[in-house]
Amino acid sequence: MLTTRGADDRPDVAVVGAGPVGAAIAWRCAQRGLRVVVHDPAPGSGASRVAAGMLAPVAEAYFGEHELTGLLTASAARWPDFAAELTEAAGMPFGHRTEGTLVVGLTADDLAEARRLWSYQQQLGLPITALRPSQLRDREPALAPRVRGGAVAPGDHQVDPRRLVTALRAAAERAGVRWSPAVVGALAEVDARVVVVAAGCGAATLTGLPVRPVKGQVLRLRAPGRAAPGFRHVIRGYADGEPVYLVPRTDGEVVVGATVEERADTEVTAGAVLRLLRAAVALVPELAEYDLVEAAAGLRPGTPDNAPILGPLPGQPGVLAATGHHRHGIVLTPLTADLITELVVTGVADPLLAPFAADRFTAGPAARPGASRVADPARPGDGPDGTGPRTQEETWN
Repeated sequence: MLTTRGADDRPDVAVVGAGPVGAAIAWRCAQRGLRVVVHDPAPGSGASRVAAGMLAPVAEAYFGEHELTGLLTASAARWPDFAAELTEAAGMPFGHRTEGTLVVGLTADDLAEARRLWSYQQQLGLPITALRPSQLRDREPALAPRVRGGAVAPGDHQVDPRRLVTALRAAAERAGVRWSPAVVGALAEVDARVVVVAAGCGAATLTGLPVRPVKGQVLRLRAPGRAAPGFRHVIRGYADGEPVYLVPRTDGEVVVGATVEERADTEVTAGAVLRLLRAAVALVPELAEYDLVEAAAGLRPGTPDNAPILGPLPGQPGVLAATGHHRHGIVLTPLTADLITELVVTGVADPLLAPFAADRFTAGPAARPGASRVADPARPGDGPDGTGPRTQEETWN
């Protein structure tokens, strides 16, 4: 465990990757009195650059992902205090909004698909409540008259990921974190008592972990005259079979997303833009008059079971992973930072980490989800039914 700094001048902790997860870990470690350096040539240029920032533990609860749902719920519960603390530490807000999320269906078939998922979420005891069309439009008059029905998830909130990265960097720097623009090509190049790999898709090359790129295309619109958008809630829905989400910002921006493609390029395609715009306008017609200000693509770090990889790397003493968050990197930022920091400082793994250990893809049944794992990373020298991958039809946050 890291209880003393030792006689050498090495950093106590080196974090590889300065997206929200990496920056938050660096900040938390510095708060605990550790010397921290972050390696990233372009902080915030990865998946968070194109993410919408939905904090959606309910709307993102999916069939068969019980452990992941529990992690999402636990992290979302930390967000209010985390947001307040970070705002004060950084001296700036970052778009944390709590109006909630509406899940809607445009047609009868769309509504049936949405209802199938939220019925499952209700069975888990998650807070989501069905609404009639009139109740939906009472909340959001901008919704199209054709919308057949939906539900509200009042605890599913949002932040602006780009502003979040800026705030985390400011807070980390104030806490004493140093930043290195060096490109890390191998872990042997990093000299620190503990190394935390939070490099998103880059973790595969650095560690050999099964992290793959999952492409997502996203659009940014802006209300005319930079006025606030005509709706307040995050809207997630289905429009003629096409899934889409709409995330309004107070500065007039609306994020529209997103595709899920098993590809590793970051090209924006006309077909994706067409599908996203068509679905968005079908749910909120006024968006047709908004300015299209950005079309971008990014790569989410996916894993074979769509859950993150958190904790010690087998056979690599002093190296921890905090990667593979897929669509959940923003909502999982506070909890990931707390769990990894506690592991760095004490050498004791919180039980919440057990289902997400790196060895779950290769180890036997005793080391699979639910097994107990305790480590000392700083010791010197040391388908539809939920059984398969998520489909191309799902969105990201």
